[in-house]
Amino acid sequence: MRIPRFKLERFFADYEFNVEHLLCGSDCESVSIAELLSLEPGAEAQFHRHWLGYTESDGSPLLREAVCRLYETMAPSDILVHAGAEEAIFTLMNAVLESGDHIIVHSPCYQSLAEIARTIGCEVTLWGAQEAANWALDLDELRDAICSRTKLIVVNLPHNPTGYLMTQNEFLQVSDIARDNDILLLCDEVYRESEYEPSDRLPAACDLGPHAISLGVMSKTYGLPGLRIGWLATRNAEVLRQAAEMKDYTTICCSAPSEWLATLALRHRQSLIDRNLEIIRLNLRLLDAFFEDHAGAFSWIRPKAGAIAFPKLLDGDIDDFTRNLVARASVLLLPGSLFEDPNNHFRIGFGRRSFPEALSKLNLFLMNPV
Repeated sequence: MRIPRFKLERFFADYEFNVEHLLCGSDCESVSIAELLSLEPGAEAQFHRHWLGYTESDGSPLLREAVCRLYETMAPSDILVHAGAEEAIFTLMNAVLESGDHIIVHSPCYQSLAEIARTIGCEVTLWGAQEAANWALDLDELRDAICSRTKLIVVNLPHNPTGYLMTQNEFLQVSDIARDNDILLLCDEVYRESEYEPSDRLPAACDLGPHAISLGVMSKTYGLPGLRIGWLATRNAEVLRQAAEMKDYTTICCSAPSEWLATLALRHRQSLIDRNLEIIRLNLRLLDAFFEDHAGAFSWIRPKAGAIAFPKLLDGDIDDFTRNLVARASVLLLPGSLFEDPNNHFRIGFGRRSFPEALSKLNLFLMNPV
């Protein structure tokens, strides 16, 4: 397999740990191992005794049981644990797609959601979010894009990079369209449980029927990317079997300490969610004021969930702007060109406690442009 360069990840490899202020991270505030262990009496001693042998290839039973509690209809046997969401995307697409298949992908998107299918030899139709409609998707466009070769529909809700979240009625229509046309539906739900209004939360795709698959991860809402734990959840046993067989060629199994810590974190996930939502809400208020003060330089659509938004630079070139920002202020924004967006957008991340300082550096840069 010869897969194209992952532009966003190579960008982060060049810059993420070489700048003073990361203003485009997609994750929420993380914790130390000590902080995580402090959530439960006796956890530290148990962790020190944890065996460092191989784990079950499908994921440890305790972790799969903890993950299935995130959903309404899942059993532990409906969960396949992976080394992060990226591996889950890779194994799923290589398991269910063949050259000549057609897939439809919510766009802009994380590159692998489209690129892996292209590398397999699939035709990819990008189902574009409409900025003029607050990043909404047109369901008629989805219906029109379906053909006899369509094997998979991919949506990302809440959406990276825009923070968009469709209504429950719209989401159920997407599910119905997939089911009625005998098409698999993959919903990237890595920002689920980070909705600013809990009433906006959509049902998990996997709970809507065996045609649907949910993608989850510890990295975003829970702020634990260092664990490298993600999963697929579906009642489609054949899809899980095929993905598990593909995983035998990637990681085989996950890290035993990571699985143990992820299980602990999920038992206490509400405290992690509450803390990160508090950080997000505080930072969003700063962003509201920032974009009001700089209305002549930027436009934006306020997100409904998650720790990211996709504002627009109104004058100049966003790639030049981000390069100058790094060089002169050591502040990193993510240009929309890394999402194949040609319209001068950029991703800003506001899920971390360091955000106010980073935003102040951006503000100083704007006030002293030369």
